[in-house]
Amino acid sequence: MYVVIFTAKFKQLDEGYYETAAKLKEVAFDQYNCIKFTSCTEGDLEISASYWDSLEDIKNWKRHVDHLQAQEKGKQKWYESYEVQVTEVLREYQYSD
Repeated sequence: MYVVIFTAKFKQLDEGYYETAAKLKEVAFDQYNCIKFTSCTEGDLEISASYWDSLEDIKNWKRHVDHLQAQEKGKQKWYESYEVQVTEVLREYQYSD
């Protein structure tokens, strides 16, 4: 399993940001086999983690036309900076009460 970690510093958010994020999340699950997605925002920082079975799914997701457009809009309007890391999960465990 692989995880894409997206860490961003916001510049300016608007309703379009939230609409785009929701749409792209749906596309990731429906078309590119995303397994799980979590996101946390604190102040002007966001960290999102998406989980995938294959690097090929991640590459195809990155090239999706709507995702490419959102990346450009993010650079122009929404983000001051961002960082993307693609990592492989070496071990996983959970606790639940």
